[in-house]
Amino acid sequence: MALTEELGLKRPLKVPAHEALLNIYYTSSQMKKRADEFFARYGITSVQFNLLELLLRQAEEDEGLTQAELSRMMLVNRANITSLIDRMEKADLVVRTPVPGDRRYNAIKLTGHGREVLLEVEERYLTAVAMVMSPLSEKEQDQLMNMLERLREALP
Repeated sequence: MALTEELGLKRPLKVPAHEALLNIYYTSSQMKKRADEFFARYGITSVQFNLLELLLRQAEEDEGLTQAELSRMMLVNRANITSLIDRMEKADLVVRTPVPGDRRYNAIKLTGHGREVLLEVEERYLTAVAMVMSPLSEKEQDQLMNMLERLREALP
């Protein structure tokens, strides 16, 4: 369905670039809403899932990642990452441990419970992702990623 119909616009947008940008925003918003609904069934958020996934897939075994590394990888500021980790620590998903030789930093590591939650959700999540992306062939998915990368590179 065209964006103008989905949004109930009375007249079409005059500038195709504007419509394309609104399509990106609207699609992203709809995907975020579905992701929130999906993860709520498991008692976590999409952001928490992302952090758990990074700890499992990007950290060296048993070393964890620092809050600064997580902040960079997740595209959030350090203040936001601190409160996120606080909540996740209270839920026994992660634990802070001192970084040997540098008292300024803590390594964030998965707890056993955090690993269990991630592994329970991960396969179902990847199945849901495949279903959401199924209208596009692998070639089209690659093209979409390339186009979005080009748009990000062109941002001032």
